[in-house]
Amino acid sequence: MQRIQDMLGYERLTQLLPTTKLDGRVITAILCGFGAGILLRKWLFRRQLQKKIAKAQEQRERLLEQMKAAVHRFKQKHPDIRAESILSLSLLELSEKLQEGTFSPENVLYTYMEQALKVNEELNCLTDFIPDCEEQLRELQKRKEKGLLYGIPVSLKEHYDYKNHVSSCGLVSFLGIPAKDDSVIVKVLKSQGAIPFVKTNVPQTMLSYDSSNVIFGKTLHPQNPKKSPGGSSSGEGALIAGGGSILGLGSDVGGSIRIPSSFCGICGLKPTASRLSFLGTPVPLPGMDTVTASLGPMARDVDSLALCMRALLCEELFHLDPSLPPLSFNDEVYASSKPLRIGYYESDGFSQPTPSMKRAIQQTKQLLEKTGHELIPFSVPRTEHMVYELFLGGIFADGIETLHDLLKNEMIDPCMRYLFRLSYFPAFVKRLLSFLLKPMFPRLAKFLDKTCGIGSVKKLWKQHDAVKTYQCEFIDKWKSLELDVILCPAVCPAFNLASSGILLGVTSYTFLYNVLNFPAGTVTVDTVTEEDEEKLKQYQGYYHDFWDTQLRKSVEGGVGLPIAVQCVALPWQDELCLRLMKEVETVTREWRRRR
Repeated sequence: MQRIQDMLGYERLTQLLPTTKLDGRVITAILCGFGAGILLRKWLFRRQLQKKIAKAQEQRERLLEQMKAAVHRFKQKHPDIRAESILSLSLLELSEKLQEGTFSPENVLYTYMEQALKVNEELNCLTDFIPDCEEQLRELQKRKEKGLLYGIPVSLKEHYDYKNHVSSCGLVSFLGIPAKDDSVIVKVLKSQGAIPFVKTNVPQTMLSYDSSNVIFGKTLHPQNPKKSPGGSSSGEGALIAGGGSILGLGSDVGGSIRIPSSFCGICGLKPTASRLSFLGTPVPLPGMDTVTASLGPMARDVDSLALCMRALLCEELFHLDPSLPPLSFNDEVYASSKPLRIGYYESDGFSQPTPSMKRAIQQTKQLLEKTGHELIPFSVPRTEHMVYELFLGGIFADGIETLHDLLKNEMIDPCMRYLFRLSYFPAFVKRLLSFLLKPMFPRLAKFLDKTCGIGSVKKLWKQHDAVKTYQCEFIDKWKSLELDVILCPAVCPAFNLASSGILLGVTSYTFLYNVLNFPAGTVTVDTVTEEDEEKLKQYQGYYHDFWDTQLRKSVEGGVGLPIAVQCVALPWQDELCLRLMKEVETVTREWRRRR
């Protein structure tokens, strides 16, 4: 020991150290100074974030004023343009008039720009105006080939890259980084003559069914300001339903196209993943591939979705992204009148459908049967396994670490607060809470357990294999019944504001088809009735837990709001999915007209 002390210069070291004892006041002063330093650092960091947010908000206001000025100049030159004659047309009708030259792309663009501004004043759905649309308009009129979407104004979900514009995904840390190029989908839209003119709002991180972020605020439902338009394609749903866009592009990793479409009363398609290119469309959790994400169209009717897919699935797309299968749109399948063999279910056995969800399926089933289609009962296999092991096990495979890293330097929006707080809990604490909650609240207990993460690469590979096994099991059951398509519930009606973020576990009806990677779309079929609202008072759910209670509370007060159904096909049969959607739209519209 003495030798070691000599080697370290122990005696010289002790001579240099102070021999006086620190009293309590000095220690208190040191600790207070340290605490004050931490608080100052946090304050300065928050101030920096607020400056970035203020700059982004000022940029938006400047661009929206530029948009208003452009509309004003146009109206001064063309005072006789009747907006209603344009806004009242379906996409197919408008496209026909543009192709034949009855309407000019200029008249259409500025009419929709004016309407988008009006909708935004009420709903707060726009994040960006794309001034380049005016230059594109001039170039478009010089082109010899018009393209399938010639002169059609298109809105984009905020995370679609457009050159020199920001794709923030609702995150402050993504601000100030303009895109270096257009996304592949934007390039294809332009090649087909479409004119992207605005970008629309999303929830923070886009991993929420809510509609708010700390940069651009909250987007409201087009019919009821107390309700959410859904997420994460929140702005698209609200803008299209409000008449401010005739065609929009969204994305879907758990229902993010289908839920806003269902809530807002429009149509939305989640195609098979890799049918459309994700190049140039940033996501907050890159590499999370267990649960597949898709890009897809949103519009007021099914024919509009079909036209968009027909336009996008072209040689230009396959040239720009050779990783995609070169499958053009199959018009023969979409236009077929052959009766379909349709599987259907009213419940997945995990989340009890609301009365209006259940009625939507029963009503649509009867109408389809009357038109000659055959409806066969179907049951979803092993729903709990799908929810916990495959979906939650997939999106939380990293133990929420990636999400934590994204948000730790952000101001947290209420829609992400509960997940962010969970990300701070050590795994052993969450497992302990899971164990304690299991007897009373088994679903919440399993949810907590899954937020701990997979734990190893070996377990992740097993999880990937489990997804493939489940997909094969589902397809085998489908084929054993010789089904063409499936009709099933869509999540509806619209939830109350700020409640969607905590209802992740009750949206199993939509995220099932992200796990399976099946094309799925939603079609509005009716509205909530007084009878639905009365039956909702008796709603208890299957588990009588927090999620069941919250779901009932979240959909209360929904009389008059849209309700929808979901249509599903096997992978790569997107046209068949659209065919069922069209059949549903036709029979329910006729039924509503007669009623």
